[in-house]
Order: sequence, then C-alpha cells, then structure tokens
Amino acid sequence: MQPILSLRDISFSYHNLKGETPALSHIDLQISEGSFVAVVGPSGCGKSTLLSIIAGLLAPESGEILYRGLSSKDYCADTAIKIGYMLQRDHLFEWRTVYQNMILGLELSHTLSKENTDYVEKLLNDYGLYAFKDKKPSELSGGMRQRAALIRTMAVHPDLLLLDEPFSALDFQTRLAVSADIASIIRKTEKTALLITHDLSEAVTLADRVVVLSGRPASVRCEMPISYELTREDPLKIRSTTAYQDYFNQLWEVLNDGKTNP
Repeated sequence: MQPILSLRDISFSYHNLKGETPALSHIDLQISEGSFVAVVGPSGCGKSTLLSIIAGLLAPESGEILYRGLSSKDYCADTAIKIGYMLQRDHLFEWRTVYQNMILGLELSHTLSKENTDYVEKLLNDYGLYAFKDKKPSELSGGMRQRAALIRTMAVHPDLLLLDEPFSALDFQTRLAVSADIASIIRKTEKTALLITHDLSEAVTLADRVVVLSGRPASVRCEMPISYELTREDPLKIRSTTAYQDYFNQLWEVLNDGKTNP
C-alpha cells in the first residue's frame, strides 16, 4: 500500500546575518494511511520545523516530499492531500462563538456548505460541545478548548493531521484524558496523524509507531512500532502494562545513551 506521505532525504537550515543553523539532516520517513505516528527527540532538535515543511510552510533545502506518491512539485490542487494543523495553543478567537470558530476553515476555503456545517454540528454533538456552541471560548475549560480546536481542524476533512504538542498547555490529569479522547476520535474517523511531543509516555501511549530524532541537526535515529493487547481507550491501563514499560525504557535508552537501535 502506497504511503500517504514520504519524506526523502530532507535537509533544512535556518539562515540569518550571524550565519547558518542546520535544523534537519537527511530525514527519511514514511507515513502509512490511517496510522498514528509520534515523533520525539531532544528539545530544539527540529521537530516543529519538520511539521512546517510537511505542511508547506517551509521549503526543504534538499530532498523530496511525496504525497500519495506524487511530488509536491507535481501534484495539482485536485489531487493534493488536505492537511490539518493543530498547534500547541488552540488559537480560538474570542470575538467568535465556539461554532463560529469551528466553521472558520470552511469560510476561508469557501466550502461552507450545508453538508459541511451538518458535519460540524455532528462533531460538536459527538464530543460533548453542542450545548456550548453559542458560548465564547473563554467559557470553556482547557480540555474543551482543545476538543474545539480539533473539531475546527477536522471540519475541513483533512487527510493528514499534524499535531504540534497540542496537549502541552494542559495540567496532567486533563492532558491524560484529552489526549486519549482526541487519539480515539482520530482513530474512529480513520485519519492519519503525526504527533510531535516531548512526552515519551504520551508517545508510547497514543502512537502506533514512534520515530526518535537525534539532536540538531535532526536525523532519524530509530523507529519503533507500538502495539498493545488492550484498546487505547484507557491510558492509565495502558501505562500499567509491562509492554508500555518496555517500550518506554527502550526509547529512553535511545534518547539518553546514543544507541541507534532500541
């Protein structure tokens, strides 16, 4: 099966008057359709830069990006995949209601059809926000705001979701519940997701595969498939398993001891 996303030998550096700062070095990565992949690595190694390149916000200095086998230089608007980007902060606009925030992407893409607004209302109902659709964002809890941010991202029917530490601003208890909830939503809708996180526990709990990057300039040090006999609905049960502890320990060793294989 052809991957939805392939990165081939991607390198990137930042340039300013003081010189060059290499960020990514010869990154090779494939993301299969419907998978949930987490990327971890040292702070400042270039994880968010990688997402920006995938989203098209930055252009790689070398290498090639393929979307469903088509080069980013060759595909046309009709065949391009839609990418949803969920940031660390929810960036909900206070002067718009929750519902108006949800349909912002549809307005900007000129796809504000009844079919799409019905889908938004279904998502609001499914994930416990329908009663709050006419409220302002400040009236929502942190966890509710993150769910709202996900619905806004999902409203435009993205093929690929890029998640840049979307739970980092939440307290531990809320983060545990919301991250499991959002991962469940993504799996039920069969979306493809790429999660950037500093939290090894989060990566091992949520992802089907964890990619470990080296220090800057980042390169791929190893990839580890993750599977459990339990479902992912209860993160606390997952974290109490021997398999979870084994995955965590192996990844910790890679990050801290410089091993190339877990």
